[in-house]
Amino acid sequence: MMRQARQPGGRQRRHDSAQQLLSVLWAVALAAALASGGALAQSSSAKVPPAVSKPSVAHSDSPASRIVLPKLPEMPPVEGLEVDRVVAIVNGQLILDSDVDLERRFAALLPYGESSGAFDRNAAIERLINRDLILQQMQLQQGDEITQKAAAQDLDELRESIPVCKAYRCDTKEGWDRFLATEGFTAESLVSMWRQRLEVLAFIELRFRTGIMISQPQIRQYYEKTMLPQYAALKVTPPPLKDIATRIQQVLLEQQVSKLLDDWLNSLRAQGNVVVLDRSGTGQPSRSGEEAP
Repeated sequence: MMRQARQPGGRQRRHDSAQQLLSVLWAVALAAALASGGALAQSSSAKVPPAVSKPSVAHSDSPASRIVLPKLPEMPPVEGLEVDRVVAIVNGQLILDSDVDLERRFAALLPYGESSGAFDRNAAIERLINRDLILQQMQLQQGDEITQKAAAQDLDELRESIPVCKAYRCDTKEGWDRFLATEGFTAESLVSMWRQRLEVLAFIELRFRTGIMISQPQIRQYYEKTMLPQYAALKVTPPPLKDIATRIQQVLLEQQVSKLLDDWLNSLRAQGNVVVLDRSGTGQPSRSGEEAP
């Protein structure tokens, strides 16, 4: 009876000892896991090279995969197109390189010495700047409007007095159109440009002509000293003075008001913002009132 009473107590002690051993082992495992996690956290900032896994035998015996891209069709070579350059900015209004070329071609149509000599690109840019300044002022002041019909009639008189136009027989429509085509114009496009020119001249005359008189001796002197030598050099017959006296007067008037006009334009430049650019696009201020970007 006594031995049977001690047996339950022995089993209980063994059970308790096992429980304590499991608790100790669990604590040791937990501490090891925590220590391992802390070490990984401390080394997370370091760059650890990825482990290289050894391929299986099945994979190691297979050749490496190759990605074959489809062959694209060859594109035909295309010549690049030159972008139009900005050569000047007048109060936000752009003047392009194509505008300068248009001015060069337009100058070939201007008689009476205006187109004589080699083309001066810088002078053409200055003319375009001045023209834009005048056109901007014209928008602020209402003036007389030149109609397309009036501009066409003025051109009809002009084509009879252009020295180089004689060889094309510009007195005929076919000859006139052929001459314009050599300079890249059509009759319609030229009328529009000529109309703008007449409006600018009318504005200048209204503003600056007061008190300026062009005498008949001045007209005759210009005809004999300037125009006749040009016609002689081209070996063409000059028109009679009476037929072109009005146009010579217009040219002389422009020369007379040029000083007043220059002073006024310089004032407009100083008040506004005129930027002259070279072909590489860098600012080149050349007068007072001009600013480089």
